[in-house]
Amino acid sequence: MHFSRRTLLKASAAATVLGGVGAPFVARAQNAEFVYKYANNLPDTHPLNVRAREMSTAIKAETNGRVDLQIFPNNQLGSDTDMLSQIRSGGVEFFTLSGLILATLVPAASINGIGFAFPDYDTVWKAMDGELGAYVRGEITKANLVVMDKIWDNGFRQTTSSTKPINGPDDLKGFKIRVPVSPLWTSMFKAFDASPASINFSEVYSALQTKIVEGQENPLALISTAKLYEVQKYCSLTNHMWDGFWFLANRRAWEKLPEDLRTIVAKNINAAAVKERGDTEKLNATVREELTGKGLIFNQPTVAPFRDKLRQAGFYAEWKGKYGEQAWALLEKSVGKLA
Repeated sequence: MHFSRRTLLKASAAATVLGGVGAPFVARAQNAEFVYKYANNLPDTHPLNVRAREMSTAIKAETNGRVDLQIFPNNQLGSDTDMLSQIRSGGVEFFTLSGLILATLVPAASINGIGFAFPDYDTVWKAMDGELGAYVRGEITKANLVVMDKIWDNGFRQTTSSTKPINGPDDLKGFKIRVPVSPLWTSMFKAFDASPASINFSEVYSALQTKIVEGQENPLALISTAKLYEVQKYCSLTNHMWDGFWFLANRRAWEKLPEDLRTIVAKNINAAAVKERGDTEKLNATVREELTGKGLIFNQPTVAPFRDKLRQAGFYAEWKGKYGEQAWALLEKSVGKLA
């Protein structure tokens, strides 16, 4: 069905006269030429959403009200899997997703999550803003999605336990640990001879409480917001995996924007990503003090023995085979020899 602009304006004028529930939205939509939805899976208070609100305001101002980016946080529009299919079909125009989950569609996207690959943030940003990130974005583009240049930060992941601190790879032998539903995690913890259990995040607290699993792994900010310190005693700063969010756009919706508007939108999204990185790093640093106050006992294991164990177990060689020579060479160029 095709409506002319005049018909649409008449209809929205009628809706405004009739008032009712839809009126404020219709009035707002009338001002903006492009009303686009941006969905994500993080709480409203997370730095990603704080910076996204600023970014949306800046985009509206700089496009003279032509682009209205509406934010739907906290999985309001469905699970990650639902939203990934919505961004492909055009149900939502923008979506941020972890590369580790995007890997179901773009296998190369999980390469940043390789166990014990990145020693620190400097190495992460050098790789993800450099050749490795460019390679992954190329693969995402082949899947017919538009991806912004700057990846957003979810932080390094740490290991918590109700039974013992993890000081070295031997402490993971037989350790019952919850992992996300993703082959990369399962494969890594199996290489340590642990017993990984794939459990959705919504069920993690009760799985720890009922001792179905002894431990789990997540960035500190999430350990705090999900109150996992109530059912865990130790937190080992393993930094075993770094994860970030790619800012994705539906190709048709993106190409509908005139080029000058695209430039403004992309510029503001990428600038917000860089600010969010700083916020998340600071947040994870301050959260440690807060969690210590809540009774969590911290320790800082040495990374080298974990890497050695993964190498011996053939973990790096296996994933090098899955990602292919080119992607693996770019990873090693940033982090040094793994396989």
